[in-house]
Amino acid sequence: MTETQREERRFETEVSQLLHLMIHALYSNREIFLRELISNAADACDKLRFEALAHPDTISQPAELHIDVHFDKDRREIHVIDNGIGMSRDEVVANIGTIARSGTKEFLSSLTGDQQKDALLIGQFGVGFYSSFTVADRVTVETRRADAPEGGAVRWQSDGAGSYTLESCTRAEPGTEVILHLKKDADEFLEAYRLRHIITRYSDHVAFPIRMPKVDDDGKPTDEWETVNRASALWTRAKSEITDDEYREFYKHVAHDFEDPAAWVHSHVEGKQQYTTLFYIPKRAPFDLWDRDRRHGVKLYVKRVFIMDDAEKMLPTYLRFVRGVVDSSDLPLNVSREILQNNRLVDGIRSGSVKKILGLLESIAENEPEKYAEIWTNFGRVLKEGPGEDYANREQIAKLLRFASTHNDDDTQNVSLAEYKSRMKEGQKAIYVVTADSPAGARNSPHLEIFRKHGIEVLLLSDRVDEWLLSHLDSFDGTPIKSVSKGDLDLDDVIGDQDAKTEDDASAADDLGDLPERIAKALGDRVESVRASKRLVESPACIVLGEHEMALYLQELLKQAGQPTFGSKPVLEVNPSHPLVERLKAAEAADFDDLATLLFEQALLTEGGQLEDPAGFVARLNRQLLKSG
Repeated sequence: MTETQREERRFETEVSQLLHLMIHALYSNREIFLRELISNAADACDKLRFEALAHPDTISQPAELHIDVHFDKDRREIHVIDNGIGMSRDEVVANIGTIARSGTKEFLSSLTGDQQKDALLIGQFGVGFYSSFTVADRVTVETRRADAPEGGAVRWQSDGAGSYTLESCTRAEPGTEVILHLKKDADEFLEAYRLRHIITRYSDHVAFPIRMPKVDDDGKPTDEWETVNRASALWTRAKSEITDDEYREFYKHVAHDFEDPAAWVHSHVEGKQQYTTLFYIPKRAPFDLWDRDRRHGVKLYVKRVFIMDDAEKMLPTYLRFVRGVVDSSDLPLNVSREILQNNRLVDGIRSGSVKKILGLLESIAENEPEKYAEIWTNFGRVLKEGPGEDYANREQIAKLLRFASTHNDDDTQNVSLAEYKSRMKEGQKAIYVVTADSPAGARNSPHLEIFRKHGIEVLLLSDRVDEWLLSHLDSFDGTPIKSVSKGDLDLDDVIGDQDAKTEDDASAADDLGDLPERIAKALGDRVESVRASKRLVESPACIVLGEHEMALYLQELLKQAGQPTFGSKPVLEVNPSHPLVERLKAAEAADFDDLATLLFEQALLTEGGQLEDPAGFVARLNRQLLKSG
């Protein structure tokens, strides 16, 4: 070995932060280190089996894939060894020296010093290797990729303090060996019964044999090995044979999560197609949930042979938070991502899988509303993408949607469309919604004034995805969904003789005379037209968009992102009975343009629009304030 083959590198800042949190925040649950290392080893065995099928000329599969765990009391070491795919030097750097995931830096910067909270947040990473440092003050990894020669192995070593060393080494067999040099307070993990207990508790479901040496009367390892786990794929077993604890531990294995799942659904499908699915809903959202380009969390198996991680074609993007496995008996073993794109068998599995997951969510929503509220808090905004992506299941997805409402005093999203319909007033023909860029903006929208006056419920939509949702979900259960801030508003059938327009209101509208035309002239091409409002009770004016126009706040976001926006000019509605409108009617010519423009600009700001000339707005406002003083 030459000196040039050995190098020292520093961890990325994110890894150093993560190591610090692992060592301190997870100290009370240190035994999970073995579960994580075994999960990684099982993944490596899975990948070797697939690579051997895909590249039989360069990679061969051993007679038995297995994972060995043994310990050395004298040297204070635990060894976890697999004969899986192994890693090259570059893969070691990529998989251990860095965290190559979008949004990692931003996520880590949001972590607090609260140890309990940090422990929960770390569970969203899926980087369990670093948990080794909760029990070890030094970790060594020796690995050789299956297609590399004996001398092509690499040794990685670190004390977790901020740097690691890499050097070439020789390894007789392909695979990976992780050597933990235990801390002084980790003696409990140098006992065979303790390691066996951890394996049977957390890793009994792993589909490869996990072997340990038998021990003599003094508790020391012998040369005789035995399999500790059941070594069968959990999803292939009958549901009646699997305990809830086994389901939970398998989730932690397949999702690399530290927490229990919120729910799961397990099904065996037989008939024209034969496949098995086991899907989990996580308890907490992963930190990169909003990265739509990241791969999904579903593993694909064919006849129990692992094919690929994150098989994105198995589920639509709006279900990207789901974790689990799909095992098909019909797909070819050499199936690739390209083949998955246009495959009728995959389409059938995908369709059946979506129905199972939506059915699970529907059941939870109906029978366990408190649990569903937590699921919605974590994944609701993602589910809102569903109606636009999955037309076939649009109605079923719509049943799962939850919104804030004027019916409630807070902004919790807990009102379903079905619940809204059950409270609709006699004669009401539409489900009314309002969109804004914040919960406060939605609740305080001037468009709600006539609805509040007459006790008509309106759903409050303030997520950025809501405009996308409404563009693809225009009705529910036969009832149109209508934005109160767009298009003409006809409430006569609901309000009736309560005076949608009282005689005084009608008279006030008539008294406007040519004021709408004068305002329109003052505003020029900034508005399509100006008209008396049926919406307003307390506010002087509001912006009304076309029926299918994009909300102003979203138009501004797209402009800032350099995206083109298309649409017609807005309509300005004025409240005939408002004192400011009365003042505008009596204004002198010198003040009219200022007052008309201010009326428009304040309505624009209320809708989340952007002023073209903020300085001009301030100057106009100051002039009028001085005159009023």
